[in-house]
Amino acid sequence: MWIFVCAGFLLLVGQVADAISTPLVGYESDKSPGCGNYGKRKTWHLVGTLSVLVSFAFIFNQCLGCDLYTPQWVSLIYFIPFIVVFQFGWAATQISHLSLIPELVTCEHAKVELTAYRYAFTVIANITVYAVAYLLFHVQANGDDELGPQDIPIFRNLALIVLGVGALFSVFFHLGTTESRPEAAGYEGGGGGEEEEEEEGERRPLLPRPKASSSLLQWKCWLQQPSFYQVALLYMSTRLMVNLSQTYIAMYLVNTLGLPKNFIATIPLVMYLSGFLSSFIMKPVTKLIGKCLTYFLGLLLIMVFSYWVLLDDRMDQRVYGAAALLGVGSATILVISLSMTAELIADQTQSGAFVYGAMSFTDKVANGVAVMIIQALHPCHTVVCCPDCVWFYHYVMVIVTGGVAVVAALALCTIFIWPIRIRPRGVSDVTDNQLPASTNNSAPALSSSSSHIYTRPLFSHHSPPPKNTLFLMMAQII
Repeated sequence: MWIFVCAGFLLLVGQVADAISTPLVGYESDKSPGCGNYGKRKTWHLVGTLSVLVSFAFIFNQCLGCDLYTPQWVSLIYFIPFIVVFQFGWAATQISHLSLIPELVTCEHAKVELTAYRYAFTVIANITVYAVAYLLFHVQANGDDELGPQDIPIFRNLALIVLGVGALFSVFFHLGTTESRPEAAGYEGGGGGEEEEEEEGERRPLLPRPKASSSLLQWKCWLQQPSFYQVALLYMSTRLMVNLSQTYIAMYLVNTLGLPKNFIATIPLVMYLSGFLSSFIMKPVTKLIGKCLTYFLGLLLIMVFSYWVLLDDRMDQRVYGAAALLGVGSATILVISLSMTAELIADQTQSGAFVYGAMSFTDKVANGVAVMIIQALHPCHTVVCCPDCVWFYHYVMVIVTGGVAVVAALALCTIFIWPIRIRPRGVSDVTDNQLPASTNNSAPALSSSSSHIYTRPLFSHHSPPPKNTLFLMMAQII
C-alpha cells in the first residue's frame, strides 16, 4: 500500500509544481521583453527546454546509490527536486509554445487548424515514444509478461532516446522560428498591419483603414470575466479525461484484462494513430457545425468508450476498437478546448500566456488531486496486483472517462447558453494619445467615440508564415 501512496505523492508533487509554475511563467512571459532580440516566447521556451534536459533522465533512472535495502523515503526525497525542475520546464515550454498561436493567426478557423496541426505533431511524438517502447520490449525482453524492477533499463533507455530526439527538434524550432517583436505587432493583436499589407488588387482599400482604439486586458482583468471560468472548467475536464485515461490505461490492460505487457505500447499507439488521423478533419468539421458541436461529438465518443468498458469486462482483442474510440474522442476534445482558449484570448495576446497558464493551473491541480485519491484508494498492499485491483482499474477507467465527461458536458452547456466573449469591464483603454500618429490622423472621430468599448476583429485572412508554422509544429516533438 505504501508504494502506491508514494507513487501518487510523487505525481501530486509534480502536478502541484506544474500548477504553481504555469500561471507564474504565463505572467512573466507576458511581462518580460525576452532576451535581447530573442522573442519573449522563444526565450521562455528555451529556459523550459534546458530545464527538461537537465532533469528528465534522472526521473526515469534508479536513484543514485540506492539498492533493494534503501528506505522508500530516501528515494522519495531524491526524486522530488528533479520532478519539480522538470515540471517547471514543462510548464515553460508548453505555455510559451501555446502563446505563439494567437500571435501567429487571428482568424478563428486558422486557430483551430494550427491547434490541430500542433496536436498532430504531438501525436507523432507520442507514437514515436510508443514505437520505440515496443521495440525495446522486444529487443530487451526478459521473458516475463509482468512489469517490475527488471524493466528499469528499458524505461531508462527509452527516456534517453526521447530526450535526444526532443533536443534535436527543439534546436530546429529555435533556429527556424521567427517571433515578431511586440512593437511590430501593431495594436490589433499582432495581425492588423500585416493583414492590410497582404490585401491585393480590388481588395486593397484606397485610403488607409481607420483603426479603433482597443482595450488591453491585463491579467487581473481576466479574473472578472465569466467566460474565463467557463473555458477553465471545460479545459480542466478535458485534461482530466485525457491525462487520467492515458495514465491508467496500462494498468487496466495488464491487471484488469490480463494482457501481455507489450500491449501497453500497442494500445496507446492505436489511440494516438486514430487521434492523429482525426486531427486532419478537425477544421472542416468545425467549419461545418461549429466548435461546440464538434466538442460534443468527441465527448460522445468518450462516453461510448466508457459504456463499452463498463459492460465488456473481458474485451481481449476488442480493446483495439475501444482504444480507437478513445483516441479520436480525446484528440477532438483536446484540440477544440485549446481552440476555445485561443478564441477567448482573441487579440489580447499581451496577456495570452497568463490565460494559458491559468488554464493549465486548473488542469494540474485537478489531475494531481485525482491521482492521489486514486492511489490512496488502491486495495492492494503489495506491488503485485491482488484480485481486488482487477475491478479497481476497471472502474477507474469508467469513472475517469464517463464520469468526468458529465462535468465537461455541463461546462459545454454553459458555453452553449452564454457564448465565449469578453465583457468590457476592468480594462485599460488605449486611447488616441497612445495610438500612433498616423492612426490618430486617419480616424479621430472613431477613436474618441469608441475609447471605452472593447473591440475584437470578427475575422481575418491573416495566416501564419509557412516556415514559422512548420517549426512551431516541430517544437512539439520534445
